[in-house]
Formats: sequence, C-alpha cells, structure tokens
Amino acid sequence: MCLACQTKIDLDKMDAFGERFVGLMNESALGLMISVGYRVGLFETMKRLPDASSSVAIAEAAGLSERYVREWLGCMVAGDIVDVDEDGQLFHLPASHAAMLTEDGEGECLAHLAQYFAVLGGVEDRIVDCFRRGGGVPYSAYPRFQEVMAQDSRQSVVNALEEHILPLDPSIVPSLERGIEVLDVGCGQGYALRVLAEAFPKSSFVGYDLSEEAIGFARSEAEAHGLRNVRFESRDLTGFDEDAEEDRFDLVTAFDAIHDQARPDRVLAGIRRTLRPDGAFLMQDIAGSSNVFKNKGHPLGPLIYAISCMHCMTVSLAQGGLGVGAAWGEEMTMEFVRKAGFAEVTRHALEHDIQNYYYIAR
Repeated sequence: MCLACQTKIDLDKMDAFGERFVGLMNESALGLMISVGYRVGLFETMKRLPDASSSVAIAEAAGLSERYVREWLGCMVAGDIVDVDEDGQLFHLPASHAAMLTEDGEGECLAHLAQYFAVLGGVEDRIVDCFRRGGGVPYSAYPRFQEVMAQDSRQSVVNALEEHILPLDPSIVPSLERGIEVLDVGCGQGYALRVLAEAFPKSSFVGYDLSEEAIGFARSEAEAHGLRNVRFESRDLTGFDEDAEEDRFDLVTAFDAIHDQARPDRVLAGIRRTLRPDGAFLMQDIAGSSNVFKNKGHPLGPLIYAISCMHCMTVSLAQGGLGVGAAWGEEMTMEFVRKAGFAEVTRHALEHDIQNYYYIAR
C-alpha cells in the first residue's frame, strides 16, 4: 500500500476493529459449542445436578464421553457460561444462565438458535460456488434445517399463538371456537397446527409443505396426539395462484414461510384465491425494512441476513424463483400482499418479539 493511502487509515478505528474481530471469533466458537451442548443435553444435565460437579460426574449423568465433556466445559468456562472452582475441577451452570439455555427454564430458551451456525456452515462450499456461478442450493441439502426451524418457531410463534398472536384480530378466536376451515402454508413439522387443532376441536385444519420429511413427521405426531381434525399434505406451491381451490378456507396462516417460496407472489395470489370472501390471512414474517440502511442497529440484523443468504434466498433461487430472502422487509412484503389482491393489510409487532412482524390481510 502506498504511503499516501496508509496515512488515510484511522489507526484507532483499525485497532478497535481488530479487538472486535478477536471477540467475534471467540463468540462464534462459543456459539458452535453451545449448539453441541444443547444437542447432547449438557445444559439440562448440569441444571439437574444439585452441586458443582466434576467432568466425570457430569459425563456420567449425561451418558456421554468424559474426554469430550471436559473439553466442552473448558470452552464454557473460557466463555463465562459455566463457573469453575480455583482448582479447575468442579463445574456449575449458574441458574441465571440455565434459565435461558434449557427448555424448562424460567426465561425463553435461546440455546437452540446456536444450531443455525452448524447447519448453515454445512453448505458453505455450495454457497461459495453460487457466489461464483449463480443459482441456488436446494432444500434437500439442509437435512436438519426443518428440525432447527421447528424449535425456533415453537419458541417465537407457537408458544405465543393463543395469548398474543391470534388476538391481533378480534374475530379469529371466536370463529375458531365456532368451527371454521383453516390452511397453514409452509407448515413445516406442524407444531402450530397441532396447537390450534387441540385448542379448537370444532375447526378443521390442513397443512401444506414442500418437505416430505417434515410432512411425515407432522402426520405421525398428529396421529400420536389423537388429532382427527388436522391433516398434512406435501405440496409444491409454486403454481398455487392457478391450482388453489377457490373460496375454500376461512383462515389461512403462514408462519415464517412466504419469503422461502420460489414465487411468493404466486403463493400469495393463491392464498387470496382460496380464501372465502370474508376470510382472513394471518402471516408472520421477519421484522425489518426493505431498506438496508434502516436495518443498521437491528438487534438480529447480521443473523437475519446470514440465514437469508445461506438458506432462505438460495433455496428459492434453486427452484428458479425470485429469491426475495428473509430480509425482504416490511415495504416489499406489503407490496406483494397488496398486489395479490388484498384490500386491507395491517402490520403488527409484539412487545416480547424482536424477530417478527405479524400481518393480517383481508
């Protein structure tokens, strides 16, 4: 670099960025190991143990290899997730951390989110190739994404359905109680529909999803729960604007699903077509703006764009789709919904949910 160019560098900013980058590397490594700990049940195990315990005791309680548990504990201590005594022998998971790292904690469990890094890292080589050649990575390349997405959806959407989300439109709950026909577009493993089917036995529910694996799981779970008012169908919705049954459903829902579609415009037009004249469309999608500048400072901005690039956008492009991505934003979402033929569209935000917006269209 020439001397003139060197003098333009703000050395204080460069040093600050260097410190930030070191922190980023450490936090990224910690995230990956949190994912491992969550998957093998170490946080749940440590929460159950009454006192500070050795790596041997923790491994035995979890049914795991002690050597791997010991190394994992080292990462958790270095990352200030787990406490250890001065001899480095007895480990303890603070209750304040356990509350947000275990499913039955007092706070909202966050540990499952760390799984995204490993799942998306598994397709990095294919994404790099897409940067050079274009195209996309097919849905089939993500064997665990449905599972992780279902865990995320349970925390952010499913658990809030009855108390927070359905009441956004005062007419929805009374209609469900009386008995209506409901379609969930992009139902995944079917958690939302199972909650609704149990809560509203007089209504009937149908779920569509492209993934045959997810649909198979949803069917088996519904059968295990003895639900007779819900069914699931593996279906490609690319041509839904033409093959949707007219005036079929009273309520259509879509939870974190529309932006993944190859042609969200056609899917939305199909939803409009299949709704009865007085029906409602309830859609949850990622909170944010279509203007990148307005997303500066978004509490989940980097994560949203990363997941979009590594999954949502690319699976759409793999089908020859529009590739709008998870970060398509409120402005574009509203434009698509209105162009699909909805006269009334309102956007809602929930105080506890920094990740999502909720749209109701009629």
